[in-house]
Formats: sequence, C-alpha cells, structure tokens
Amino acid sequence: MKISTMLVPALACAGLCAQLPALAQDTASASTLNAATAGTPPADAQPASADAVRNALAKKEGDADNATLLKETLTAVDKQYSLIRKGKVQLNYELGYTYIGQEKINTDLSSGTATLFSIENTNSHTITNTIMADYGVRNNLTANVTVPMISRYSDSAGFSGVSHTIGDLGLGVRWQPQEVKRDEVAYTITAGARLATGTSPYKVDVNKGVATGSGVNSFNLGANMTRIVDPVALFGSFNVGYSLTAKHLSQQLYGATLRQVKPGASFGFGLGFAYALSYKITTSFSFQESIQSRSTLTFDNGAKAQTQTQSAGILSIGAGYRMSPKTTVNVTVGAGLTAAAPNLSLTMSLPLSL
Repeated sequence: MKISTMLVPALACAGLCAQLPALAQDTASASTLNAATAGTPPADAQPASADAVRNALAKKEGDADNATLLKETLTAVDKQYSLIRKGKVQLNYELGYTYIGQEKINTDLSSGTATLFSIENTNSHTITNTIMADYGVRNNLTANVTVPMISRYSDSAGFSGVSHTIGDLGLGVRWQPQEVKRDEVAYTITAGARLATGTSPYKVDVNKGVATGSGVNSFNLGANMTRIVDPVALFGSFNVGYSLTAKHLSQQLYGATLRQVKPGASFGFGLGFAYALSYKITTSFSFQESIQSRSTLTFDNGAKAQTQTQSAGILSIGAGYRMSPKTTVNVTVGAGLTAAAPNLSLTMSLPLSL
C-alpha cells in the first residue's frame, strides 16, 4: 500500500560560497571580495556599499536551499506531498526490491497426537521497475499514472522460479485546497484507483508461478499534511481503502474450489520528518501502518471462511543527494515491524524529466 508537497538558507556563509561563480562575473564586486580576502584594497577600489553586500549574500536564481531540498525529499517519500504547475509533465523512475521470508509449521492434531509435522520455508524476492507520470491539470490539481513491471522469484515447496509480468496499474489525483503558506500546515487531498492488471493470487497456479498483483480492483481516499520548521519538515498522512469482490474464480484451495473473495476495508496512516543536512544532502525518517480487515472467501460447496485482520507496519530511513538543480537521487530502506509486512525493502527513485 502506497501512501504518495519555503525556507531561508540556514547558513549565510554557505549561501555566499555558492554565489562566488556568479559574483566573479561582476568586476567591481569581485574586486571588493578579493580585496577583503587579501586584506589590502586595490588602488582604484571603492568602499563596498550596504546594497552591494546584500546582493553578494543574496541567493541567486538556480541555487539550492533547504526548502527545495525538503520539497524534493517529501516528493520522494510520498508523491502526494508535492504538486506540479498547470500543463507540465513530470516523469519519474523507481527501482524497488522487496524480500519476504516465512517459516510455517504444518501439523495434524485431529487424532489427538501429531501425525504430521513439517517446517515449510517460503522466500520471495521481488524487483519492481516503476514509471510514474504526473500531469498538472491545474496549479493545485495533479493527475498521475503508475505503471509497474514486476519480476518475482519464489522458493517454496510448491514452486521455485521467476515470474515476469506487469503489476497493477495505478491512477490517481492530488488536490491542494488552499495555497501553501510559510509556517502553516499544507494539506493535500488524494484519491486513486488500482486496476487488477497483474497476475491474480486467486487465479495463479501455485505450482507453476506466483502472483504479481492483488487480484481485485481497489479505490482509496486520503489526506496528507506537511509543515516546514527550518531545517526540518514534518509530515503525516492517513487513508481509507475499499476493494471490489473478485468473482468467477476456480482456484483449488483446501480441497474445494474457491469461487469469490470479498476483501475487507483498509485503513492506513503514516508520519515522519525530513531534515536538510546540507545544500546537497537530505535525510528522512518515516513510519507507515496499514490495517486490512477480514476478507471473506466463498467456495463452490457453499462454505465460507474468513481471514484474520492483517496489520503491516514499516519503518523507513531515506537519503537524498542533489546531483544537479534538476536531478536528485533518493534512496530509502524499509524494515518490516509486523508479521504481515515485508522483511526488507529498498527503493531508489530519480526524475526522468531533466
């Protein structure tokens, strides 16, 4: 589950150092700075005015500041925190790796004694290549499309091998109801749909492959909040989800034929902060929790079964490196805190629109 928005430079000296190349183009300003550095003014130098000093210390166009870095970090942590201008298109590439390891104990106690006892290990390694496209419908309204390509390796008693296929396509919109202002909380309302284009877990033959999708069409609605407290940005989010029923199934499960699955509603929330370490490096810490209520399974013999409520919590640590004014590479490492969460996740994202 994926949950995807204005500052003064912290150090005046860092801002001055960043301006030296631009200042070198101004002969009078350069002479003044060189004289100040050497300690001996040139013969034809004029005393520096207050305006000249302010211009020297001011941030020039194209320079990075904490606001820019924090905004890019928030965008990388969750695409829902930042919008783009009307008519603009932004492409992003994301490479993700997820590891899930499980150890299940199978036993039969129907006769009062353990007649069957075995330990089954199931490991899954998933690599996801995702292209994300954002389009500015209005200055405060952005539409986006997410296209994932999934390669999943599974090692279990039923199947050991690799499955390659497209994942579930995502469609969404992000809307900011009011203008973002300094020292105020910024809100973003989100809505999205996920189409069941990947291999369904309710249709795949477990002895021949593994699922790469959820198997159901789902919808979600949420809100995100962020506030910048120089040089830290605080953010939080919550969302609710609803999935349609998967029908016309014919999967053999527990000696019967599975006919339909009705997923339960879901609820999620997250919180964290991003910190600008310098004009090129930022870091972020976040926690996300997703709770899925019970799903109902219906079989051909009329029998019904319910799954247990699932809770997935992930703690993530990220870092961003500003390679150029238009390119920032972000890397995030996540660790699962509950049994339903992936054991390990690693994500790298970078913009394609240079």
